[in-house]
Amino acid sequence: MREPEFTIGIEEEYLLVDLDSFALAEAPDGLMEACAAELEDQVSPEFLQCQIEIGTKVCADIDAAREDLKRLRSTVARCARDHNLAPIAASCHPFGDWKNQHHTNKSRYNDLQDALGGVVRRMLICGMHVHVGLDDDALRADLMGQMAYFLPHLLALSTSSPFWQGQDTGLASYRISVFDNLPRTGLPPTFDNWEDYQRSVQVLIDLGVIEDSSKIWWDLRPSHSFPTLETRIMDVQPRLENTLTLAAINQCLMRMLWRLRVRNQRWRRYDPFLIAENRWRAQRYGVTDGLIDFGRGEIVPMPELIEELIVLLEEDAGILRCWQELENSRDLVGSGNATLRQRAVARAAREAGQDTDGQMRAVVSHLVEAFHDGL
Repeated sequence: MREPEFTIGIEEEYLLVDLDSFALAEAPDGLMEACAAELEDQVSPEFLQCQIEIGTKVCADIDAAREDLKRLRSTVARCARDHNLAPIAASCHPFGDWKNQHHTNKSRYNDLQDALGGVVRRMLICGMHVHVGLDDDALRADLMGQMAYFLPHLLALSTSSPFWQGQDTGLASYRISVFDNLPRTGLPPTFDNWEDYQRSVQVLIDLGVIEDSSKIWWDLRPSHSFPTLETRIMDVQPRLENTLTLAAINQCLMRMLWRLRVRNQRWRRYDPFLIAENRWRAQRYGVTDGLIDFGRGEIVPMPELIEELIVLLEEDAGILRCWQELENSRDLVGSGNATLRQRAVARAAREAGQDTDGQMRAVVSHLVEAFHDGL
């Protein structure tokens, strides 16, 4: 079987904040125009006017992705600074209120508002998506069912949204609880093959419920626009290097599953009911508690799971030249996880005598600094 190229593409959504108050701010026309002048179609507005989205080019490897993502982040930050604004890459603003935000006046977003009503108004959340190039539809369908097992692991590592409207939610990823209110979200269903997937999607298209598969927002989906599998479960990362670590894990997982397939092996497909329990554990605890290993029949601490994952993907990381990024996943189960860092900043501010508002502003200040780390 011909080996796919396993190219990668990364999409990130950012929130814009005022540099004086650290409150959410709407993107002025001049900001979007300045970004588009340099980045062309690699930057776009998002559903809410306080959001901005970027997407890398198709990248052959993680080094190419790093250079493109540096350029994108640096340009957005520089253009925002001209308007006394800064981007942050966290999946929820620590003290922003969705009721005070306005959606972007474009036909696509107006249609979403009409179709989804009050549910979509609460979408004051940001995510990151990783595309891995697989130019065979049958392979995409086969790997999607197996890859679903690892989605909770990716969510746990990526969590960056513990706060909502000035309160600690007790969740590592509050974004997931907001996003799950939309239809056609969550874990992907189990399909036997590509034709089975197409038939199911076509039912909704024929009924006029959706115009195409881009309106399916599962945690993992075949991209409508590109020959890729698109992983969508992850919170966006404050730090660039953590984004690249998660992208590398995605890339290695896809190659590992392809490698098993070539050897007439496969990863066991578990019922979405069981995977959903791990998804909840990742949403609730992030990296501070373990996930269920269904083969062993026990809850395994995240550090142990990540060590097992590194060993499992060692061969693939070597071929894909992303060994260092894979090893960096150890940092995400320690102090490097974004949710843990934000809570540590809030705790330090509280111990210094800051009230709740001061604690949340300290967290946003930390997120502004983290965005520039490595640029």
